[in-house]
Amino acid sequence: MPGGVMMDNAYLQVSGLSRHFDISDPFLARLLTGGARRQLTAVDNVSFSIARGQTYALVGESGSGKSTIARMIVGLERPDSGTIRFDGRTAFDERQGQVQDNSLRQKLQMVFQSPYSSLNPRWRVGDILMEPIRAFDLIADPEARRRRVHELLDQVGLSTQDAQRYPHEFSGGQRQRISIARALASNPQFIVCDEPTSALDVSVQAQVLNLLKQLQRDLQLTYLFISHDMAVVGDGAPDRRSEEWPAGRGKRGRPPDRIPAGSLYPHADGIDAALCRRRGIGVI
Repeated sequence: MPGGVMMDNAYLQVSGLSRHFDISDPFLARLLTGGARRQLTAVDNVSFSIARGQTYALVGESGSGKSTIARMIVGLERPDSGTIRFDGRTAFDERQGQVQDNSLRQKLQMVFQSPYSSLNPRWRVGDILMEPIRAFDLIADPEARRRRVHELLDQVGLSTQDAQRYPHEFSGGQRQRISIARALASNPQFIVCDEPTSALDVSVQAQVLNLLKQLQRDLQLTYLFISHDMAVVGDGAPDRRSEEWPAGRGKRGRPPDRIPAGSLYPHADGIDAALCRRRGIGVI
């Protein structure tokens, strides 16, 4: 991001990241109507860096490109330009259009926004959690794999008996705990949390946020936390924050709760209001 804070020893470093999507009408329709090709700019020259063990929050309105940035970092979208470096290594292989190798994929995991669509409804929870263990060949012994699944369930506050149940048998908050357990299954170092609480009730949001903070302390994790709600971001206690506005143009990273007076950013007033509400301060 122009003017953003970049670190030489960054754990994750994103530089000049851009992504455009073709939203043109079909070729024949353009030929008949004389229409031109159209492009949607989802992310435009975004740069930021995250230190090891830090929680970095990317904040902005819906449609501002936050999730596209997240998907490019974990290799689910291919950037049109820019670089992504993880722990000093280039994360994205331009020739293959994907994350470099399995060792890097293992360290990068993601918790998706919807706990309802991100879990396979035909698989039992135990199979869902065991899939990353098999995919990365982390544990060979079947009994040791089952013990690891039970350990993961215990880490996120679920019962070991839940391994035999299907996702539809759980509440939204419990499903998101399963999604978090799946992200932990590969022993990652960096987790992208893409609005992990936006589909949950307010009371459940606090439980999930507390779980994420506890796991970060216990496992020394680094988070990229994405949200459109500054009250949620404040509860997540990020070390730095980056506002992200329409057309994916990132703004400067800054310490939490520090919004410049008289800011020209489109949503600064709303951010101030959210922070005040979180502290019980009235807003006129």
